[in-house]
Amino acid sequence: MSFKEKCQRFWRAVKTELHENRNTFMVYTGLRLLVILVMIMQIFNQNFENVFLCILTLFLMIMPSIVQVTFKMEFPSMLEIIILLFIFAAEILGEIQAFYIQFPYWDTILHTLNGFLCAALGLSLVEILNSDKRLKFQLSPLFTAIVAFCFSMTIGVLWEFFEFGMDTFFGLDMQKDTIIHTISSVMLDPAQRNNRVAIRNIQEVMINGEPLGLGGYLDIGLIDTMEDLLVNFVGAFIFSALGFFYARHKDKRLIDNLVPTAMEKDKHNKPTK
Repeated sequence: MSFKEKCQRFWRAVKTELHENRNTFMVYTGLRLLVILVMIMQIFNQNFENVFLCILTLFLMIMPSIVQVTFKMEFPSMLEIIILLFIFAAEILGEIQAFYIQFPYWDTILHTLNGFLCAALGLSLVEILNSDKRLKFQLSPLFTAIVAFCFSMTIGVLWEFFEFGMDTFFGLDMQKDTIIHTISSVMLDPAQRNNRVAIRNIQEVMINGEPLGLGGYLDIGLIDTMEDLLVNFVGAFIFSALGFFYARHKDKRLIDNLVPTAMEKDKHNKPTK
């Protein structure tokens, strides 16, 4: 089979995956139309950075189907819809519509949900390995939950690395700044003896002789990063706790609609019309 034929077969499988679940397909189609509409508006506004974000969003929306076909996984309908809504909320609403600025807890909610979803993916990977008869080991429920938790936290850390890299090398502001009124640093010690010096009740900061007008000191991303990792921890911990009881008691009612499973063999090898 040629490379072209393999690509055609792969995309047929992706299209089949998108069409198989009516609810998922309707949500995917609706969100995609909204993204295209936003992209057209950004083109007229000549905001090409946002146009790129729209293109990225369209690509991310097909990623769940690509992952399912590539790794032979089956995403529950509810999980796939949550992922699609998450992508739309993060890229279109968060970045283009400035929800991150208008709603202070928007970023916190999304990072908590990200920790929850990544833990679900980590748990599913372990469950798929445990169900593979070719493997000679079985992971305990506790270890399964720990792996799911660590997988989610690793994804969260890698994302913060990505935000830091984009801010450092491309001058973006993915690590949103925070206005604070107290700082404490050993760099302020005039004797340079590693003694902490605190400045409290900061009301204004001058940069090059000009006031910032923010009403406090501007923290450059550290607090945002730590808050993101903290809420990612919360989301990952909650799902991992549910995953522990799921793996221990095999009670699928707990998280059956959120855990991907191994795809049935030859599901996408059938000829398509």
